[in-house]
Amino acid sequence: MRVYDRPAVAIIQSCYIPWKGYFDLINSVDDFVLLDDVQYTRRDWRNRNKIKTPSGPAWISVPVEVSGKRLQKIKETKVATPSWASHHRKCISHNYAKARFFPIYKDWLWDLYDRAEKLSLLSEINRLFIAEISTVLGIKTRLHSSSMFDMADGKSERLLSICEQLNATTYVSGPSARCYLDVPIFSQRNIAVKWFDYGAYREYSQLFPPFHHNVTVLDLILNEGPNAAAYMNSFAPSSGLLNEPAAGLCAN
Repeated sequence: MRVYDRPAVAIIQSCYIPWKGYFDLINSVDDFVLLDDVQYTRRDWRNRNKIKTPSGPAWISVPVEVSGKRLQKIKETKVATPSWASHHRKCISHNYAKARFFPIYKDWLWDLYDRAEKLSLLSEINRLFIAEISTVLGIKTRLHSSSMFDMADGKSERLLSICEQLNATTYVSGPSARCYLDVPIFSQRNIAVKWFDYGAYREYSQLFPPFHHNVTVLDLILNEGPNAAAYMNSFAPSSGLLNEPAAGLCAN
């Protein structure tokens, strides 16, 4: 895990089965907050991600209700097609059946999709996948939803307020926030702002060359299995272990 002044907090919108960098950020802090009280953005990572296919990276998307709901929040966004999970299982099975560790994680992943299919809100689906994948990766970070906090007005003020409610001394932000984050207001409250560096990732054994980093973390798990953590920057080189799904892992 990266070293920051403790406790450290990161806050970001939920995504559908994010890439490995998202989980590196989670693993690098003490508390991770899913910011789902903000507006849902179309054609973004909120409801979709990429998998590898013989034709290159391809999107798999959770269909959601958007017509006439331009200002809806992520936490208000509903699933539009109940059968979406069945389609995703078919896509993953078709493209990852020859992945080395697919047989080991298949039952865990299918059970996870069975649980997700029963949920009606996108934010609930995203949180389920993020929490369960974090467990498999051995990540111990506390996971929160922004709706549990008192929210201040203003983009930076909202983030600062959450940090204060978690008694944070460090706020770890993605680099894209440099264009809008009001860093001085954090300094005034004795909260250091650190910019997360996604850095240069090593390539792993991936199906269908050429190699692509910006795909769902499932690609890494299904191809590298117990050695997946060795290809993530937030884990110490000596850790390199991924928890194989055990009986009861996905139990409520």
